[in-house]
Amino acid sequence: VRHESSGLPIIHHSRYVCELPANHRFPMSKFPRVLHFLLLDQVVTDKQVWVPEIASKDLLSGVHTEDYLNNFINGKIDEREQRRTGFPWGTVLAAEVALQRGLACSTAGGTHHAFPSYGSGFCLLNDLAVAAKYVLNTSLTKRKILIVDLDVHQGDGTAFIFKEEPSVFTFSVHCGKNFPLRKQQSDLDISVEDGLEDQEYLSTKEHLPWLLETFRPDLVLYDAGVDPHWDDELGRLRLTDQLYQRDLYVMKTVVSKGVPIATVIGGGYSRDIDKLALRHSIVHRA
Repeated sequence: VRHESSGLPIIHHSRYVCELPANHRFPMSKFPRVLHFLLLDQVVTDKQVWVPEIASKDLLSGVHTEDYLNNFINGKIDEREQRRTGFPWGTVLAAEVALQRGLACSTAGGTHHAFPSYGSGFCLLNDLAVAAKYVLNTSLTKRKILIVDLDVHQGDGTAFIFKEEPSVFTFSVHCGKNFPLRKQQSDLDISVEDGLEDQEYLSTKEHLPWLLETFRPDLVLYDAGVDPHWDDELGRLRLTDQLYQRDLYVMKTVVSKGVPIATVIGGGYSRDIDKLALRHSIVHRA
């Protein structure tokens, strides 16, 4: 517990990044830039930064198969599997801090395409699923978790992992014609058309109060992907910086019900890393 700051907990580690080949499509260097702009614009101070520990194999095995973890940890992922992934973040700590403080925001995370036995779509380990499983497995009382996934791509890995788990409700709003080609079945899927703009997109928000009322979660994990933005290279929707209103709405609605919420930044793709990092900081500003 960081007693010296009562401000919004921000989850960040300097090792969120590793070396990728030049011109790689996944803009990993955005993670430290998100924190850089939050500090520069005095949205937060460095006293608000919580640093996660490296995820243990034991923790990850709550979701991922032993074979996959052994191959991943020992660098034995074959070439075909590497092509599928396109290449552990602090979502577990964000969930823990949210349960303690009511709200916590990571500067990374949202790797929702990873399945138990393989990675996919720039996602190697499913941080949302690992965090949810961890909370379920370490709680003295039975807890329920709602995963709100507003990344432009369906959270297919998360939906698959929890399809038989009544304690986790998966809710995904995504562009129907975008990756992944083969969708999984979330507990609630809202598939939207290419080119959707702010007003129509924000009308999907009516589902959240209903879910909070009927499912009654003890924790919400929120994937605040910014790839629905009009300027995103992989998005196909036409949202503006009104993403701020989306994020503010989600957090206000959840917090007003007394439910803890942990946020991750999800997808966002641009060759202009600073512009992208500022866009990802919208959820922290909200």
